Amino acid sequence: MLYYWSQLLYIFIGSRLFWSKVDLISHQTRKRRVNILDCDTFRYMSNSKYAYYMDFIRFEKMFRSKLYDNTVKKRMFPVLGSQKIIYKKPLRMWSSFHVTLILEGWDDKWVYHTHLFTQNDQVCAIGYTRAAFWKNKKAQDVRMILKNCGVTRTELTPSAEIFDIFKDDYQLLKSSTDLTA
Repeated sequence: MLYYWSQLLYIFIGSRLFWSKVDLISHQTRKRRVNILDCDTFRYMSNSKYAYYMDFIRFEKMFRSKLYDNTVKKRMFPVLGSQKIIYKKPLRMWSSFHVTLILEGWDDKWVYHTHLFTQNDQVCAIGYTRAAFWKNKKAQDVRMILKNCGVTRTELTPSAEIFDIFKDDYQLLKSSTDLTA
């Protein structure tokens, strides 16, 4: 966890003090290198580290755009509702790769992202996330947040494929609850 929090601190400081601002709805790409702390015993990036890099690129987007000032500073906090990752090709220790954050769209409650992990112009993994902003134990209106951040586009509906990825989440939670009873 120390590695995770130190990286978030680095991203926060860099984003707030040194890096240029970015547009909230544009794609965001960051070049990274698989280091020894990312790897399991087989010298490839561990599956859990993909989620770390997905977090890092989302937080960088938040810190480098107007989103931080319009959410966290107003005591609205990002929460991840669901995450799916599909692995295609392993990333070897010390190799570099790119992670790209793509905004797929939003609805009243959720913001949907795709995270592409690429190396040598090949997709190595793809992740999908659904996130919301919470305040006082309640999800906030994403459209209003985006409007306050200067996003002029009023709608960006995710594709049916993106909705399908997350459609059974609540049913799975309900069936898991039934198993524990």
